[in-house]
Amino acid sequence: MNRQQTLLAARGLTDDRDRLLSADEPLAELHECCGGTIPGVLAVPELLDLVNQSRRSGLKIAREFSAFDGVEMVQGFVRVHPISPENGGGCEVLVENWQRTPQPQTSSNEFAERMDAIDRAAAEVSARLDARQQVQFITATAPDTDVLQKAVSAAPSKVWSEYVTLKGIAHHQPLHWRLLDGTLCQIEGSPREWRVRLLPIGKASASPRGFELLMIAEQPLAEAATEPEAPEQRAHSRLIGSALTPVLRQPIARIIANAETVRAKLAGPLREEYSEYAGNIAAAGQHLSGMLDDLADLEVVEAAGFTTAKERVDLADAARRAAGILGVRAQGRETSLVVAGPDDPIIAEGEFRRVLQILINLIGNAIAYSPEGSTVTVAVARADDGRAQISVIDEGSGVSPEQAGKIFDKFERLGRGSNGGADTGSGLGLYISRRLARAMEGDLQVMQPDSADETTGAEFRLTLKAAG
Repeated sequence: MNRQQTLLAARGLTDDRDRLLSADEPLAELHECCGGTIPGVLAVPELLDLVNQSRRSGLKIAREFSAFDGVEMVQGFVRVHPISPENGGGCEVLVENWQRTPQPQTSSNEFAERMDAIDRAAAEVSARLDARQQVQFITATAPDTDVLQKAVSAAPSKVWSEYVTLKGIAHHQPLHWRLLDGTLCQIEGSPREWRVRLLPIGKASASPRGFELLMIAEQPLAEAATEPEAPEQRAHSRLIGSALTPVLRQPIARIIANAETVRAKLAGPLREEYSEYAGNIAAAGQHLSGMLDDLADLEVVEAAGFTTAKERVDLADAARRAAGILGVRAQGRETSLVVAGPDDPIIAEGEFRRVLQILINLIGNAIAYSPEGSTVTVAVARADDGRAQISVIDEGSGVSPEQAGKIFDKFERLGRGSNGGADTGSGLGLYISRRLARAMEGDLQVMQPDSADETTGAEFRLTLKAAG
């Protein structure tokens, strides 16, 4: 795509909660590409930050901004004018000199700088070295690096490699820094393996004036439990949720990040089929990451004495936020997300983040199990008995009475998609969601049609106590 739109202007209006209420087409399109809906919290992070600052300070803000809509870079000059609380609060947003340009190809230098920045963020040991690779000072945050820090304090100014054991290198030190960058080492007192980065200070010439030493652990440090557990607590999946999840999360995140880098061809040109393979690897990694999240949640909801907070939750607002978060996924399947309900807010008693968690699970399932081009409706209403309720309704193949009897069981995966395929999830989402609903003194049900001949999609209904 080699086009550029320029000299356009777009207006928008937000309320006192930074929700975009109305917008001209360019701004609305950018907002939706970033996962937002109208009305809904402004989904463009760069604009949301400016709107939030202006609203809180009551001051006008005018500055340049840039954002990425998933395909192209959007740039412009934004003016944010706060609206007085007497007039409803919020802000008026005007973006001038609106430009859309294709995202530039990342150069190899930019890619290397990005990888260096990632390693800096992940490093648990960092040090400054002189030109001869001797340690000037060291900073370590991990508890298993105490021996290293004491060794440097007791005998400073040695070559850094004398404080660790290098793996696979037997030559006399110091070697040329390029030969040491990326090697593995062992730190005394640490059970983990560490990857070494040597970043030259200044130009990466033959003789840099110094180095930045980074040590990145190849495995996260699993923390041991500090409190004795009762037998009923050990019956839960604590081994998986508390021990295995932290150990796996970091390497899975690295797999996803590396696969996405390959898929996006950030490291250079690549044949299309290999880019697709990398995309499949990233998707599998994201699936594993989701399963870890489910296992961690399972441990929480099954723990003895688990409770939720009691807050006033605006169900309509929670519905709009959940729909906004899943907007991009719905667009990918050409699915329309519709939030319906009365104009007056319906306030329930519960914990907002748990309500949002339930809705994201239900809406995500509805998108996955509905045919492309269909509509998923999130309906907020007040029940006949006065309780607050929210329903997620899809246009898929529905849930049979037999499936309805098992669908909330732990690890139950019913292939109820439009193509009849098996669910690839963990089989825990609905089980956890119902546990959360009941912890909030509510319930989660799958509704059955009034008539056996009625062919409708699935409807899941969350019911909570109405707040007084």
